[in-house]
Amino acid sequence: MGLSPTLILASSSPRRRDLLARLGVEPGRIASPDIDETPRKGEVPRFYALRMAEEKAVAVPRASGEIVVAGDTTVAVGRRILQQATDADMQRGFLTLLSGRRHHVLSAVAVIDGDGRLRSRICDSIVRFKRLSPEEMESYIESGEGLGKAGGYAIQGRAEALIDWMAGSHSGVIGLPLYETRSLLRASGYPLA
Repeated sequence: MGLSPTLILASSSPRRRDLLARLGVEPGRIASPDIDETPRKGEVPRFYALRMAEEKAVAVPRASGEIVVAGDTTVAVGRRILQQATDADMQRGFLTLLSGRRHHVLSAVAVIDGDGRLRSRICDSIVRFKRLSPEEMESYIESGEGLGKAGGYAIQGRAEALIDWMAGSHSGVIGLPLYETRSLLRASGYPLA
């Protein structure tokens, strides 16, 4: 049996690396793509998440035969895209909006195979927070856990205890939908059981 192709993870997210490990995949290289993540005027969240994953994959230099995997996780309330929370006020606004209601977590994955062909898929999960009391919200904000995260929270941490209902992919909400990722990697010739 020949050597496996080198896999490049186009993300500096430790969560995505950990999720790939659940598939038995260890990236040969990690590269952080440098792209403009500003949503386009009127862009709907689903297309935004797919575009981000695809642009991240394309932005990473690759040699012939190397496989690139990239992901994007977008939190959306209706057509509104909730970016990564950059400070406590932004996070408070997001959590106030999400409190007691359902929202979508769109997790896109893009894979460029060894021949340069780009494939992508999206996973749409629905998440509902319990109605958050002011104390619960402030305690979560003070933890610092949701800073730098889409929608201002991280489901793999303390926020999981505040979510009373979810439908979809838990790994997708964390940052990389494993079912879709596995399917794309297999279609791209990466050897997985």
